Amino acid sequence: MSRLVAWWDRHQVALYLAAILAGALLGLLAPRVAPALAASVTPLLALLLFATFLAVPLVDVARALTGTRFPVVVLVANAVVVPPVAIGLSRWVADDRGLLVGVLLVLLTPCIDYVVVFTGLAGGARAQMLAATPLLMVAQMLLLPGYLWLAAGPEVLAVVEVGPFLHAFLVLVLAPLAAAALVQGLRRRRPAGRAARVEGAVAGAMVPLMVATLAAVVGSQIAAVGAQALTLVRLVPLYLAFVVAAVVFSVTTRNSLVVLPLALALPGALALAPLAVVTQTLVELVALVVLVRLVPVLVPAR
Repeated sequence: MSRLVAWWDRHQVALYLAAILAGALLGLLAPRVAPALAASVTPLLALLLFATFLAVPLVDVARALTGTRFPVVVLVANAVVVPPVAIGLSRWVADDRGLLVGVLLVLLTPCIDYVVVFTGLAGGARAQMLAATPLLMVAQMLLLPGYLWLAAGPEVLAVVEVGPFLHAFLVLVLAPLAAAALVQGLRRRRPAGRAARVEGAVAGAMVPLMVATLAAVVGSQIAAVGAQALTLVRLVPLYLAFVVAAVVFSVTTRNSLVVLPLALALPGALALAPLAVVTQTLVELVALVVLVRLVPVLVPAR
């Protein structure tokens, strides 16, 4: 088993690309599986975040939150620097209200889930990134209405609900974090007990969990995106421009999996908004897999 874990750790980038391709083929060739794949995304992501949190000693997270300025820097970058960039880029689709709202929803909300995973894969400050996630979640809930009002008009606020944000914070942050803290606490009491075996098994499952998550996300949404490909293709250069303008994991990754329910709850006149969110997810996933390989080379560890 250890050889298998070592193999997929060594080939994880290729496996992630294969997962994206496999998810796309599955979603296009068997579109009836899309609802089942969509239903699996949240539990898979919760398990992935549990594995990520478990791999980071929570003592290190506490030190990162109190001993460095990293969370504050990430918060300022996402709350002050990114919004003008996102709003400026959104003018490219200002003629289509559905696309405009979708672009704003996804680019104005920083990621609070798999950003931690990809930061760790690239050799970045995973503990610090994890410490910043609660701040990012609260900040986007407070600031998003104001930015939407500024960029899309006050009528949009009347149809955007906060419930999905609260649900995502509970399911994707608090619950996995609490479970990881419990396992780590039990392991410290009994270093050779069941908790230690759970920790080892979960750590070994990190790559398969990421593969499954990527395939489920892509497979669940690719058919809907393909049906509107000619309309959505104009978003690709916009999203690529955002990646180039914000090529740091803490600001490149967006909260697409959390804001997608928000977009899906919008009225029919804004039907393109959720597809704009999904298109960003697809572009971002490919960009992140590339960045995982490039960042350690371009920014060597000190």
